[in-house]
Amino acid sequence: MSMEDAGAAVSAGLVAGALERPTGSAGEHHETCSDCGAEATGKFCAECGQPTHVHRTLLHLGEELLHGVMHFDARIWRTLPLLALNPGRLTREWVQGARTRYVSPLALFLFTIFVTFFILSFVRMPEPVMSLASQRATAEAALDEAAAEAEQARQRVAALESEATPEPGALAEARAALAEATADRDELVGDIERLTAAAGPDNRADGLAPGSWQAGLKDWAAGIYQSEDAGPTAKKMAKKLQNPDLAVYKLQQTLYKFAFLLVPLSIPFMAILFLHRRRVSLYDHGVFVLYSLTFMALLGLAVWALAMLNGWLGGLAWIASCFLVPAHIFAQLKGAYSLSWFSALWRFVFLVVFCNIVLGLFLWAVIWLGLGV
Repeated sequence: MSMEDAGAAVSAGLVAGALERPTGSAGEHHETCSDCGAEATGKFCAECGQPTHVHRTLLHLGEELLHGVMHFDARIWRTLPLLALNPGRLTREWVQGARTRYVSPLALFLFTIFVTFFILSFVRMPEPVMSLASQRATAEAALDEAAAEAEQARQRVAALESEATPEPGALAEARAALAEATADRDELVGDIERLTAAAGPDNRADGLAPGSWQAGLKDWAAGIYQSEDAGPTAKKMAKKLQNPDLAVYKLQQTLYKFAFLLVPLSIPFMAILFLHRRRVSLYDHGVFVLYSLTFMALLGLAVWALAMLNGWLGGLAWIASCFLVPAHIFAQLKGAYSLSWFSALWRFVFLVVFCNIVLGLFLWAVIWLGLGV
């Protein structure tokens, strides 16, 4: 994760802040709005909504930046507990118009993506390791060049020695160049012998550990690439998967950057569950999806943080999340749409199926975009 990605995440946080209307105290108000000129009797203009007190201090500029990126105000502390403990009420109240007390679902979703990008920008990703086969191929190519240079230096020395009166110092320079080229060639020969010995009869030539997921993925991809029945798209994907570490790194970056695709992919499936309810709109489904995805992302970050602190604690948190996720979806579904237990239960069963379909479509999109198929 580069600093450019972190900068993009900060921009996303600022966009999320721009989507929110100002709330809270705005200071001592003026009688006339400085924007539209309308008369104002409170701390905000009734015509355009701008605060009637315009701040012009450096401290307030920092406050705006902090709020724009982090949404650090009272609404976040009212939104997050409901998102975790009573997501149905949060979704229902937002849809019904009680919005000034909560962070909007879109802004909260963008805020969560910002947090994810910001944290991951400081996580050092492992660099792809060049395999022994690649190192040996590189050394062999360098050996060919060194051998050619050594041969040219030898011919130069032979030509100068055949001359009756060579230029002063030219023969000595040619012999020094020959010695240097020969030393480089011999060093490369030693490197190739060392790499060949490192591979050994019991190890893989590419340097991957036998039985590791990298080795399994590369062998699987190599089988597809060499298959005559595989299409051009499958072969192109298989070729990139033969460098497992680099492929996984690219997929991770694509996963973070295109997480928003889950929203348009999910809304149509939510609409299928409520075809006979005319009062339920696509906007309602969008709010449901955004709040649900935000909770899943925050839960994933919490599990990851616990895993970084302690492996056993992270494992227990992961097991607990396997039960928390379906419970949260059911509770949000029942509360957001005011469903009975039976109506919520059969819709929950179908929603689980739809979630797997959406996840499959999303993963395919990530693979397609990440590997450049």
